[in-house]
This record gives sequence, structure tokens and C-alpha cells, in this order.
Amino acid sequence: MADHITYSDAGVDIDEGAAAVDAIRAAVKSTYRPEVIGDLGGFGGLFSARELARYDDPILVSGTDGVGTKLALAQAYGKHDTVGIDLVAMCVNDILCCGAEPLFFLDYLATGKLDSARAAEVIGGIAEGCRQAGCALIGGEMAEHPGVMPAEDYDLAGFCVGVVDRARMVDGRDLAAGDVILGLASSGLHSNGYSLVRRVIKERKLDLRADLEGQGELGALLLAPTRIYVKPVLAALAAGLPIKAMAHITGGGITNNLDRCLRPGFDAVVDPAAWPVPPQIRFIVEQAGLSPEEALATFNRGIGLALVVAPEVVDDVRAHFEAAGEQVYCIGYIEAGGAQQVRYV
Repeated sequence: MADHITYSDAGVDIDEGAAAVDAIRAAVKSTYRPEVIGDLGGFGGLFSARELARYDDPILVSGTDGVGTKLALAQAYGKHDTVGIDLVAMCVNDILCCGAEPLFFLDYLATGKLDSARAAEVIGGIAEGCRQAGCALIGGEMAEHPGVMPAEDYDLAGFCVGVVDRARMVDGRDLAAGDVILGLASSGLHSNGYSLVRRVIKERKLDLRADLEGQGELGALLLAPTRIYVKPVLAALAAGLPIKAMAHITGGGITNNLDRCLRPGFDAVVDPAAWPVPPQIRFIVEQAGLSPEEALATFNRGIGLALVVAPEVVDDVRAHFEAAGEQVYCIGYIEAGGAQQVRYV
């Protein structure tokens, strides 16, 4: 044939991919734990299992998730250095709910056209999330999808593995009537409900650069990264504080997540007036015209992680988390005789 078609002609830039790997190398290595073997660039991430010997009966716990349409807001606002924290948070906070320590993390970045500088921002956020969670970023993939995704578009997915001793699993087995539900404050909307948020922004013609109640630009508040609760929770468990159950409040809000840590025959009774709602959540709820019930079943409304503890340890648990910098609220209690649901008062 007279001409030939190269990979570059098809829209894939191998040199830009190599530049992206070089740009993220230091950030990735900053997450390494002693168990990590090898370096960036291998065909598989290597992690020594020798440390599992310190567990009597180690249970591996895995989780995978994405950031969802919050990425479209990040692209519209031009801020890409925090969505990686969201990615890690969505995975590690999930496996934390059974008491697992996150060990390692892998990421997947897909984009229409690879931009090494932007990729470095995104992966830098993932590395920051891993440092906050104490887990190692041991592998990942950056894929160009020309003709499938617009050039400036990108998507993220993540996967983590953790471990917990079977005897120390947090699984709600000891729930009892009268147990107290403590809520740890969220940093905002975290990574859920953004399809509604984006619809509200479009329909109400909202300006992402506008100041919201003196708290900062709306776009920045909406992009506040998901809070990672791993270190204070693991420290509480290591100190012997008896946490009976945990729920990561994600998509579906308190209504559709707190019930996941209950046992049959128990209800969670929650008082929505027991904690403050962050301004960006309150603003979006008002702009969308949601009822209180709809808001509780859509957004976290200011609670990112719920803990169930016995009444006699409430003060100790609260003191531990407040000393770790968390805002803690008594948001409800456990009631016997229910249908494994969340009720509001």
C-alpha cells in the first residue's frame, strides 16, 4: 500500500504514555509499604503476604468502585487533583466497615486523549488518598480510548485489598437494643449524587465560581474530596474500643446504607436534627426542591461514616475520634423488633 497507518495516527500516543508514567513515579513510590516488592512498570503489582502470619485467621477483604459523574464536575471546574482521593476513599471506606486494614490499591484511568500533566494530577490525588489510608499503590493502567471517549474526557476505577482477623471482624453480631449510633462528619457530598447535582447546576444555571455563603466557590465546595476514615477507625479498634457495626454512607444516603450493617429484627432510629448539614449539601437540596425524606435517601447530609457502639463506651469512642480530628455526633440508636430498616424521628 502507498501509505501506512501508525498507532499515533489512530490516536494513541505512546510517548505521552511514557511521559505520564515518569510524571507519576515519585507520587506512587511515596505510598509504598515495606511489603511492596519491585517497582513501577512491572506486569503485576507484588505485595508480600508474610505479614499475614501475624493474624490467627486472616480474612482478605476486597472492594472496587469509581468516582462517578463527579468527574464531569471536576472537568468543568478544571480541578483534577482531588478526584483521586475520592477514588481511594470510596474503596477503602467500604472495606473498613468490616474492620479491614487496606493493604494495597490499583487504579484504572481511561481517557480520550492522554495528557501526561493532567494524568499526573489525577494519579497524584490517588497517591494522596493511599497515603491517608496507609495502603500502597502497587499498580494501575492508563488507557487512551480515541473515538470512544471525547479527547478531554476521562473515567476512573479503583480496586483495593485489605485484611482483618476473623475474630476481630466488625459484623454487627453483637447488636443490641439501646446501642448508640455515632456519626462521623463528612467533608461534603463525598462522591455520590452528582448526576442530580449536575442537573441542578444546568437547570438553575448556577455559576461554579460563585461564592457560597462566604465558604468559598461553589465548584470547590462541591469537589471537596471524600473523607478517609481508615486511620482513626483502625486506631480505635487496635485500642480495644468495641465498635459493633459500621456503615459507609454513600449513594442512597443514610436511608439505604445504615440498614446494611443491621441484623434482622433491629431498626436504626435516626434524628436528622442531631448534626449540621454542610452548606453545599443544603444548597443543592434547596435548589433541587427535595423533601427531607428524598434528601436523606440521596445525599449523606453531613455524615460520612456511622458507628454503632454500646451506650457505656460512647464517651470513650467519642473522645478517641475527636482527639483524631473527627467531628462526632450522636445521631440515633438501635431498636429491637424492627424490619432491618432506618426510621427517622
